Amino acid sequence: MRIGELARRTNVSERSLRYYETQGLLTAARTPGGQRDYPEAAVDRVVLIQELFAAGLHSSKIAQLLPCMRDADGGPSAIATPKLVADLAAERERIDRMIADLVRSRNTLDEVIEAAREG
Repeated sequence: MRIGELARRTNVSERSLRYYETQGLLTAARTPGGQRDYPEAAVDRVVLIQELFAAGLHSSKIAQLLPCMRDADGGPSAIATPKLVADLAAERERIDRMIADLVRSRNTLDEVIEAAREG
């Protein structure tokens, strides 16, 4: 499929798809005319990339992670190294800290809202 179709099917801009390609997150074959030609699996790949960005990971970490997600048989990838696992655990801890900070902020806002309603 062409880049425009992939963009429509994933709701991701063509510019973002080109960025993913330059970062090594997404690959496309080229037609004789030089146009990108993405396989059907690119839809799932883009959705996964979006989920990883939404989780707060940077493109360099995503590039390390994608090849390690799962092998075709569903088992863990042989290239999922202990260092990568440790790096990902650290990312998860960072996200947990961010969540805790947001919960504290929400609780403070709730207290202010409640005080304003009573006043």
